Order: sequence, then structure tokens, then C-alpha cells
Amino acid sequence: MSLISRVSVAAMLLVSMAACTGNNMPVGVTPISKEVYGLHMMIFWICCVIGAAVFAVMFYSMFKHRKSKGAVAADFHESTLVEIIWTAAPLVILVAMAIPAAKTLIAMEDTSDADVTIKVTGYQWKWQYEYLDSGISFFSTLDAEHNAARQVGAGIDLTKFGDNYLKEVDNPLVVPIGKKIRFLHTSADVIHSWWVPDLAVKKDAIPGFINENWAFIETEGTYRGKCTELCGRDHGFMPVVVEAVSEEKYNEWVAENTPAAIVAESDAATAGTVEASADDDREWSMDELMAKGETVYNQACAACHQANGQGLPGAFPAIAGSAIATGDVDAHINIVYAGKPGSAMAAFAGQLDNAEMASVLTYQRNAFGNTVGDTIQPSAIKALR
Repeated sequence: MSLISRVSVAAMLLVSMAACTGNNMPVGVTPISKEVYGLHMMIFWICCVIGAAVFAVMFYSMFKHRKSKGAVAADFHESTLVEIIWTAAPLVILVAMAIPAAKTLIAMEDTSDADVTIKVTGYQWKWQYEYLDSGISFFSTLDAEHNAARQVGAGIDLTKFGDNYLKEVDNPLVVPIGKKIRFLHTSADVIHSWWVPDLAVKKDAIPGFINENWAFIETEGTYRGKCTELCGRDHGFMPVVVEAVSEEKYNEWVAENTPAAIVAESDAATAGTVEASADDDREWSMDELMAKGETVYNQACAACHQANGQGLPGAFPAIAGSAIATGDVDAHINIVYAGKPGSAMAAFAGQLDNAEMASVLTYQRNAFGNTVGDTIQPSAIKALR
């Protein structure tokens, strides 16, 4: 090997090491994430030492025993001592790495004594979060402004979004710091994977199964992730945003977002049963339904059918001029309410309340050039349930 070749190999090795350290995994904000980072760095430097030692022996051998110095190749078949060394040394190294790694893996699976339990359900293409301790439940979808921007295509100014383009959601997951949070992962359609690097949490969400893991967040802040399973055409637009706040702020948030039925449960003896929402029973005007329907459409429907209602040929049908959206009203309600088996059209019965579903149905029938002229009232959806 020439001097230039040797220098090239050494330079490549140094560049590779620099690249690894320059684009490293995050330390994170949980005890587990710090353990994972520590394991990663320990094994990384072990690999660096092994690589340096191997290359040093190679370079020494090539330099010391080069042909220009009259070296003659040794003629031997095997060395029992060398074979024992190169078998025993890797075994010792692997055992030394496996012991702390096994301890961390065991700790990652210990979800006992959790202070907060959150069920995470994956949908195409959103997340549903259910706080099993308080009854809070909501969907988290790509922010409507980001979703609209990504559908426009080339030419749009993305600088206003900063570094978080396509990483914002309408409803972030709010959790307390200093508390053990248990996550239960499942899916309503296909396989998803919920991943937040700073928490060292990554778990597949599989239909019909419940996987679990946990996090103990030590620092307030906003931590971002994404779905890391190829879950469909819009897989790249399914971000995760976790807001870690103090226990006091978390308790305030819970109090503000706990459903009225849960709050009233303790007063059931005097309050009686919870009455139906007035919004479900009153008659909504066309303007009210259209205004609310546009908001719901942009949050729940535009990801597939596009903000302009044109859909994507061969993937998602258009709402504009659709035989469903301009045809029989009961058929239209049914497909939104119950979904369409064997397609990407999910059932929205469990995702939208009565007013949201009625308004988005009305909007679809009277927007994008559709002029059916009828309205669907929340009371009709309430009766369907």
C-alpha cells in the first residue's frame, strides 16, 4: 500500500468518526434517555478503540514487513494461541457491553407504579391521546396551516415556519415533569410507531395489540417526534409534539380539559344524569354549520381530500362533484360515520362529536362547487348514535 493510500484510509476513518460525533443522538431529558446515550457513547468509543487498534496493527505490519525491506512472508498454517485470543477477546467485550445494556432494557420495560397513564392510538394520519386517569381524550393532527402549505407545492415561502415546518400539531400531548408516565400504544387501522427521541420512547402501535413503555421527564420543554413506521401515503405528515410542564400547570390543564361528565361524577347524587349538550339539540343555521365545517374539514379531511376538495387521483377521491357528497344524504352520513371497509376511509364516529360531524357533512355538500343546499343537524347525528 502506497503512502497516499495509507493517508487516504486514515483520513476516511477520521472523517467518519467526526461525522458520527457531529450528528449524534440526543442526550434526552429522561433517566432512560441518558442511560441509552451513555450506552451508545460507551459502545461507540469501544468500536473506535478496536478500529484504531486493528488499523494500527495493519499499518505497522505493512510498514515493518514491506517488500522493499526484504521481508519474506511467514509460512505457517495456524496458531492455537492466536485463535484463543481472537475468540476470547470479543467474547469478553460483548459480555462487558451486554450487562449494562440488559439492565437498561429491563428498566425500559418496567411500567409499574406510574403516576399518569396515557393511551396512544395511531390513525391514518393522526394520533389519539386518552388520559385514562382523568377521562381527557383528543386527536392530534398536523397543524392546518402547515398542512395547507405542504399541499401548495413549490414557490411558497416556508421561512415563516422556522425549523418546525411539518412538525407542529393542533393539539400537543401535555404531560407533567417529575412524574412517571406510562404509555399504552395501539392502532385503529395499520401499524404505526410513536417515537420521541428526547424521551427515548419508541414503540410500535399495532392493531389489536397493546404495547407499553414509560418516561420520567425531568425538564420542562417541547419535545418533537414522528411516526417511524411506513403507515401509508401521508406517513411523513404525522408528527408528535409533547409539551412537558410543571405539575402545577399540568393540574390546571387537566382541570380545564376534563370532560364535564367526569367532573360531575362526584356530584351525581344531586346533579343526576348529565344532560345532552344544547348544541346537539338546537337548530344550527347554514352559516354556522359551514363555518365550523370548514375548520373540521381542514383538520380531519384535508390531509387526504386536499384543502381544495380535489383529492388525489388514484389515491383519494375528490369531494368536489363527488357522487357521495352530492347524492343521498343517508349514504353520505354513513360513509363518514362508519368509514369504508377495505379502504383508507376511516370511521369518524369515534373521532368527531355530533356538531363536528354534522357541520363537516354540511360543508362537504355545499363547498368546492357543490350546491346541494341542505343542512345536517347535530341532532340527526345524535339520533344515529
